[in-house]
Amino acid sequence: MPLYPEIEPYDHGMLDVGDGNRVYWETSGNPHGKPAVVLHGGPGSGCTPWARRLFDPDAYRIVLLDQRGAGRSTPPASAYDTDMSVNTIPHLIADLELLRRQLGIERWLVWGVSFGSVLGLRYAQTHPEAVTEVVLTGITTGSDAEVALLTRGLGKIFPDAFERFVGELPDGERDGNPAAAYNRLLESPDIEVRERAARAWTDWETAIVPAPPRSVARYEDPVFRLGFARTVTHYWGNGHFLGEDGVVLRDAHLLKDIPGTLVQGSLDFGNFLGIVWRLHQAWPGSELVVIDEVGHNAGAPGVAQAMVAATDKYARR
Repeated sequence: MPLYPEIEPYDHGMLDVGDGNRVYWETSGNPHGKPAVVLHGGPGSGCTPWARRLFDPDAYRIVLLDQRGAGRSTPPASAYDTDMSVNTIPHLIADLELLRRQLGIERWLVWGVSFGSVLGLRYAQTHPEAVTEVVLTGITTGSDAEVALLTRGLGKIFPDAFERFVGELPDGERDGNPAAAYNRLLESPDIEVRERAARAWTDWETAIVPAPPRSVARYEDPVFRLGFARTVTHYWGNGHFLGEDGVVLRDAHLLKDIPGTLVQGSLDFGNFLGIVWRLHQAWPGSELVVIDEVGHNAGAPGVAQAMVAATDKYARR
């Protein structure tokens, strides 16, 4: 299934979600179509127009939003005085519910990539009455083991990059949780410390996650780089604010009445822990589609097409 043509939003706005935050949202496609909400990754990446192309614009009312601190939402995570204590999974879930009611939507399909899959899964588990279907890719559940793999375990595969990565940390913090240690640097009042830490963090991300040029190029923007690194380490260094390690996988049975499609690249490093297979086995209504020779990349050949096939299928429900 090819991607749908590029389209522009027919409406957009800034939603006051409280705590001094305003969240950017937009709608495109058919105003009377089947609602679908897009949850971007990162955390902190922001939404992109590309995601609109995964949905038939005649069949879907497509909702995109920038999560707190990301993209066009304010205040930005890149600003030192932005309060990150009110940027957590429970806050993002509450924002989704506020936006759903604001747009007059009863139920919607939830699409998520990478961190968006953590958010989408937890949202569907806690608000199943609001979710018609779930489509995810680059799947993760936000567990401590997944964070440990991405911040320390992959050091055995990328030893040179890992040596540079931990080499930027203070001597006493190189053996602990790198995400938490980097987050402390990114909360420093010294702008030079924050900027150096942001560069080191995104250099590590680039080393371990092969990505298209457009994704790598965004790290050259110092504002994006700082906000992205601060947000990722804020979540990864604090157990994704899920309250209990492994809770997303543990509560997979709560999704039993929700159809779902899981699209995963066979070379995604997250597969080392078998998370996506365990999630699929624990979720009776799910379908697992594995795309060969593809990593953690939603835009890779085969991945986007599988997601279009899924949204086309669900459009007929």
